[in-house]
Amino acid sequence: MNEISKGLSFTPLGGTGEIGMNLNVYGLDGDLLVVDCGMGFAGPEAPEAELLVPDPAFLAANRDRIAGLVITHAHEDHIGGIARIWDALRCPVYATPFAAALIRYRLGEAGLLRSVRITEIQPGAAFEVGPFALRYIRMSHSTPESQALVLTTKYGTVLHTGDWKLDPEPLIGPPTDEAALEALGDAGVLAMICDSTNALVEGHSGSEATVRRSLTSLIAGLRGRIVVTCFASNIARIDTVVKAAAAAGRHVALVGRSLGKYVEAAQEAGYLADLPDFVPEDEVGAIPDDSLLILATGSQGEKRSALARIAADTHRNVALGEGDTVIFSARVIPGNERAIGAVQDELVRAGVNVMTDDDHMVHVSGHPARDELRRLYRLVRPKYLVPTHGEWRHMAAQADLAEAAGISTFLLEDGDVLRLAPEPPQVVDSVPVGRLAVDGDRLVPMQGGVMAARRRMMLNGVVVASIAVDRAGKVKGGAQIAAPGLFEADDHALGALAEDFVATFEDLPANLRTDRNAVKEAAQAALRRALGRRFGKRPMVEVHVLHI
Repeated sequence: MNEISKGLSFTPLGGTGEIGMNLNVYGLDGDLLVVDCGMGFAGPEAPEAELLVPDPAFLAANRDRIAGLVITHAHEDHIGGIARIWDALRCPVYATPFAAALIRYRLGEAGLLRSVRITEIQPGAAFEVGPFALRYIRMSHSTPESQALVLTTKYGTVLHTGDWKLDPEPLIGPPTDEAALEALGDAGVLAMICDSTNALVEGHSGSEATVRRSLTSLIAGLRGRIVVTCFASNIARIDTVVKAAAAAGRHVALVGRSLGKYVEAAQEAGYLADLPDFVPEDEVGAIPDDSLLILATGSQGEKRSALARIAADTHRNVALGEGDTVIFSARVIPGNERAIGAVQDELVRAGVNVMTDDDHMVHVSGHPARDELRRLYRLVRPKYLVPTHGEWRHMAAQADLAEAAGISTFLLEDGDVLRLAPEPPQVVDSVPVGRLAVDGDRLVPMQGGVMAARRRMMLNGVVVASIAVDRAGKVKGGAQIAAPGLFEADDHALGALAEDFVATFEDLPANLRTDRNAVKEAAQAALRRALGRRFGKRPMVEVHVLHI
């Protein structure tokens, strides 16, 4: 903490070198400001987990220094970790009305709403958090009220862009406030912490207005049931789909709980005021196929999402078949390719026509492509740039782009402490970082024993045995063995294994079989040897010993 106590610093705890889990910390003479607190998908490289959050150990150790948590926008990779790691924060939260509505919903689910003080800040407004003088600048993105954050300090000004793009027609909310960005640049900017997600993409990210025109035309020409899946947070896209459905004479049903919650939050914040009544999910069967459009969650192939259940034909209210259409109106988050492909395969197998942005204009990104990054550099003219919010290839591409524009850059890893001032900026320290798996209602270290055991069980299986042992170390009544993932419950091999295990155990020295402290470990070693001899396998083993 000593280095963070000096001057002005920036430390990413998540979201740098990866997509998701955005968690950033600014230090100002010892006080800390946390910016965003998100979660992310585990991806195929970690099948033992589904969702991840950054390890908040550093924040927990310095909780008394945290002035507040400021949210740039309402995406789950920026707000989804708040309830999960709240014990490490316990600080005031500042967010725009739309983001605040969704944060309250998440906190309510976790039973924490009364524990958190949330202050709503209007888009574009100035405010103070402890010693930090802050101001929001309106940025267009794929969810309403996305804001860049300006930190004004005695050491200089920092612009934290959050997620953004330059969309001339974002449909919901105003375009990026380029005049405010240019004025900021005129006043002088020490450093800019900038979104890198699309830094490899030449040109422009595109406009929501273009998607609206394309989807309206596309939907008008389709027959049968139509399902559109998109991020629930993309309120402009939801508005587009509803309007396109109305133009085609179709009623709309929302399928997936998060869609309803995001629509409610948007209406609470003053958006989507003119929506028609939605068809209740349990009444979709009463609507003729050519008169129905379903907005569904599951654009990333999430196993328990509405679309995954529809594709597997296990949804209780919605079924699709020959001649129906599913439109994927969302980008693929890196790591989700396999899950999305599996859902699309099931749909195609059922005769459903699948449309994606590979062959139709059904989606534009919410992140800046290279022309937009160049434009931002010209407006803000920062002295230094720190690429963040992206994998390493994205951040490196932005670093090259900024260097070509004459801006000095710093490529950081999660945990690096970059002291921005007093100048010259340099990485002066590192703090503990890591990933925690969201496992039901608890958090489990990805590198801890629980997840290591789960990985081993996934690869090698698990064998559980129970034996009763008398005072002489003799097994009474044989052994009971279960091996889910290795053998069927009625496999005769389990009986042979049980006999081998008992024999191997009773061959052990008497002092091991009769020592209550050593007998469990000795029994597990005997079971491993029996498995190795009989099957050549090394699964996890667990033996329950009953002393009689």
